[in-house]
Amino acid sequence: MRDNPVRPAVLAGEPVAGAMVFEFFTPGIATLLAQAGCRYAIYDMEHTGLSFETLKWLYATHRGLAIEPMVRVPRGEYTYIARALDVGATGVMVPMVESAEQARRIVESAWYPPHGRRGAAFGFAHDDFDTSPPAEKMPRLRARTLLIAQIETERGLAEVDAIAAVDGIDVLWVGHFDLTNFMGIPGAFDDARFEAAMKRVAAAAHAHGKALGFMATDARWIERVQAWGYTMIAVGTDFGLMVAGARQLTGLVGARP
Repeated sequence: MRDNPVRPAVLAGEPVAGAMVFEFFTPGIATLLAQAGCRYAIYDMEHTGLSFETLKWLYATHRGLAIEPMVRVPRGEYTYIARALDVGATGVMVPMVESAEQARRIVESAWYPPHGRRGAAFGFAHDDFDTSPPAEKMPRLRARTLLIAQIETERGLAEVDAIAAVDGIDVLWVGHFDLTNFMGIPGAFDDARFEAAMKRVAAAAHAHGKALGFMATDARWIERVQAWGYTMIAVGTDFGLMVAGARQLTGLVGARP
């Protein structure tokens, strides 16, 4: 049964790059991202219609690669979190976390007894069909599972310190588009209120020993959020990266040397 080397790196505050996948649910996407230097891929279920059956197939393509399969589930409910882990996710991102109670339910859904309430099914995809005794596997599965709470509403921002204090939540990840929408300043990423929110989340994470995550789509974003202490950084979406690369080269077609 494989471990998850990304989790200890993230918790140690090391910079860890990855990408979010919204469109290219293909057998080669994990290999392509790994060759590009990504250490994790977060497959999105919130906005894409991605099914658990396809997710399980995608996770199988990660076996033997130095890139961790993770997922953003639609909401922080047991049926999403436990099933995503059962099909092979080593990390789960939950959108719109707005309270410590929600954060505790996320942890409870992801961990086995006595620390959580996750139902047991061993010798399946999530433990690589390993036949070791469950008592040996459960601590390893807990140790490898990265739990990411997205702070992306005004309510989550107001409760961020309590959310960060919940044992088992590893990363606070700012969803910047939703956060500015709920703050009443949609897309105003240069607004002082947005910067203050980013710093408020960072302060809560640092106070409680949590890591910070963000999807930074260009060099300016990466430089900006790293200065605020964000270290688990997705460098964009699959389709965004493709369009940016294609646009750069198509712009050269017909250009005079």
